[in-house]
Amino acid sequence: MIALSVNLNKIALIRNSREGNYPDVAAHGRVCLDAGAQGLTVHPRPDQRHIRPGDVRELAELCRNREGIEFNVEGNPFAEPLEDYPGLIPLVLETRPDQCTLVPDSKDQLTSDHGFDLKRDGARLKPIIAELKAAKVRVSLFMDPDLEQITLAGEVGADRIELYTGPYAEAVARQSGDIDAIFAAHSAAAEHARQSGLGVNAGHDLNLINLPRYRTLPGLQEVSIGHALTVDAISMGLDNAVTAYLNCLSGN
Repeated sequence: MIALSVNLNKIALIRNSREGNYPDVAAHGRVCLDAGAQGLTVHPRPDQRHIRPGDVRELAELCRNREGIEFNVEGNPFAEPLEDYPGLIPLVLETRPDQCTLVPDSKDQLTSDHGFDLKRDGARLKPIIAELKAAKVRVSLFMDPDLEQITLAGEVGADRIELYTGPYAEAVARQSGDIDAIFAAHSAAAEHARQSGLGVNAGHDLNLINLPRYRTLPGLQEVSIGHALTVDAISMGLDNAVTAYLNCLSGN
């Protein structure tokens, strides 16, 4: 079974557009879990444009009290603390999520749009990964489908990779002729990861249109979906949207 981890960033983004705590991020996370999602994902950033440190703490407690539910915290391990944002690694070590997905996004990026270059960043990441694993936190690295880079992901100590699916999603949306080639590259990357002893996650712009094919990726264990699921929830309702994605992942 491929696990669905619902990314709650967009719920937090709506909340932050007004004063107060409406919509309540944790309450919406609870709806997702009640509807059958196997986990929740957040991506706190130093500017706190959506998820705040307090959300991470509250959601960690919510997931900790649910059997079989995983909490995944994403972010840039090199981002400096800012105001009451303590930095990703201190926040992860405090809250102890099941998984931490390290992502090479800069403070100026609208969203994550590329994987790690481990020839450049591997030496800096290795002790961070070791520290997280010593705290019993599974470590996943956000990666492009580059076989050499995936080999390096195993060498620096990662447990899993999360394949960046943005180009695949864009190709499907445009119905461009390179869909097959992109999917073949992702399949080869997933198989190479498995042979290297790495688990395989995926995420970015996956939706009900492009997911039916992507779910057939060899050994895919988890997808993290937020933007499209939140948009679908506007017309479907959040619980129904979660159900739709679960059905899609199971082939129903």
